[in-house]
Amino acid sequence: MESFVLSNGMNIPAIGFGCYALNPPEQKRILLDAIEAGYRHFDTASFYQTEEALGQAVRESGISREAFFLTTKLWRTQMDDPRAAFEASLRTLGTDYLDLYLIHWPRPDLERADWKELDARVWDCLQELYQQGKVRAIGTSNFLPHHLMNLAARGGLLPMVNQLEYHPGYLQSAAVQYCRENHIQVSAWSPLGRRRLMDDPLLSEIAAAHQVTVPQVCLRFALQNGVLPLPKSSSPKRMWENLDLFRFSLSQEEMSWIATMPQTAWSGEHPDRERTRLP
Repeated sequence: MESFVLSNGMNIPAIGFGCYALNPPEQKRILLDAIEAGYRHFDTASFYQTEEALGQAVRESGISREAFFLTTKLWRTQMDDPRAAFEASLRTLGTDYLDLYLIHWPRPDLERADWKELDARVWDCLQELYQQGKVRAIGTSNFLPHHLMNLAARGGLLPMVNQLEYHPGYLQSAAVQYCRENHIQVSAWSPLGRRRLMDDPLLSEIAAAHQVTVPQVCLRFALQNGVLPLPKSSSPKRMWENLDLFRFSLSQEEMSWIATMPQTAWSGEHPDRERTRLP
């Protein structure tokens, strides 16, 4: 599989499998299917409650741990003791190191006035874990430029990855641009817009022109913009399709059409505001 290169020189597979909201009775089966389809990069979080199933699937696959790239995240309620949260995730996954560890959100809640100091303390802990070799790369999730500037102002390492909601109709241009300027790899959660884009006329027209699916167009759009997509699916056929992105490319005109779509398919999540409940 193709890869991106992080600021520390480490390769990260260019497509990952998202582990959020997998049906509990089927989690291990879905993850084993994903491994069979060819995924080696998996993105989970303590909040997702899929760490245990992912660890089991990796072990039962018969493939060496070193062949996988495993990412997990520190949840909002764990920010006061990040080292304990990290160790708990290692135990749940059944591994002695992580490939990537992320701060899941920049604020534990909107009432926490000391979020800047809290973020800095958590980031200091992640840097220590990185320097100790317990994790191969560290980063953030849902951090906007002002959250990242707060970390940058303290000195030390910048995040190597920042994970954002990113898909046609919601591109977070300011955050993506800041990350590009500071050599922070952007990865995309909800790269398919929670499937709200599947009937979009423009995306459907482009997909038909290339004889691919709308999800493939969304994921290829992310890749051509240098963004690492994290799709998920419970269907082995769609798992394979979501990896089959390197036999076609979008033209500059098609990229422009997609980039200038009106805002759509936003999840309603924003790190500095109450969640917007959408129909």
